[in-house]
Amino acid sequence: MAETTKPNRLRVLVIIVPVIVIVASTVVIGVRYQPAVPIEIKLPAEEQSKGNIAIGGAVANPGIYPYDGDDSLESLLKAAGGTTSSADSTLNLTVPEKGAQNIPQKININRAEPWLLEALPGIGTTRAKTIIAYREQHGPFKHTSELMQVEGIGQSVYNQIKDLITVTD
Repeated sequence: MAETTKPNRLRVLVIIVPVIVIVASTVVIGVRYQPAVPIEIKLPAEEQSKGNIAIGGAVANPGIYPYDGDDSLESLLKAAGGTTSSADSTLNLTVPEKGAQNIPQKININRAEPWLLEALPGIGTTRAKTIIAYREQHGPFKHTSELMQVEGIGQSVYNQIKDLITVTD
């Protein structure tokens, strides 16, 4: 009978020792385990698009126009006087970067209506009409300095407005 108890004890040891090792490992791991801090993700509030957009090229009145998230491309083009029928012109839309300086809008003396020309310093109703008459008779201005060829506009008036005007076809 002594012989049968030895193998039984050996079997019991073979079974008990791994069980003790597994239980001890589980206890050690459980004591050392610290749950991870939950990760919190915060998304920035959805920002309504607002600002200015530069519209140029094939529009009647190129310039910088305000827009907000509800504006459509059609409404922006209407604000710029609509598109022109010039086949070789392209339409340019530019949204300035945030924080970019606002540069004053220049008046295109080849397309400006009399009321817009009158907004320039030193240009009244009479000079605005003279500029348009000159433009119709001689064609579009190629450079802003050609404006001094218009009767009544000299160097002093040109110096006042040269940074406020531009020429494009």
